[in-house]
Amino acid sequence: MTSTIKFADIAVGTELPSARYPIDRLTLVKYAGASGDFNTIHWNERIATEVGLPNVIAHGMLTMAMAVRVVTDWVGDPGAVIEYGVRFTRPVVVPNDDAGVFLEVTAKVTDLLEANRAKIAITAKFDDQTVLGRAQAIVQLT
Repeated sequence: MTSTIKFADIAVGTELPSARYPIDRLTLVKYAGASGDFNTIHWNERIATEVGLPNVIAHGMLTMAMAVRVVTDWVGDPGAVIEYGVRFTRPVVVPNDDAGVFLEVTAKVTDLLEANRAKIAITAKFDDQTVLGRAQAIVQLT
């Protein structure tokens, strides 16, 4: 675990570079294959709407993984993330078109902890609405 960010170089309020991640139906198929999560709400519009969803939705764990990328890209080593948690608050609805949607992610340092660790608050939005609540990571810095 070797972060490229130095603890001494950050402060509470430090903003990480924001990111915009595309999600389309192909992304959902690839994630289903990699994760083994073939739940029909992630690929079948009829089933998704029958259970009360507006359309096919992205996997929650896919959304969670995409959101933490702003932290791993910033810190330079995915292994530097020592804790990560979220609450799923709203689904990411993925239309059946070539455009798909975008997950907009921002993050900032909210606390400096002992042993060169920092707490990062993450905000993930789709269609200008927050999709993950209490999303935060703790990273080990050098």
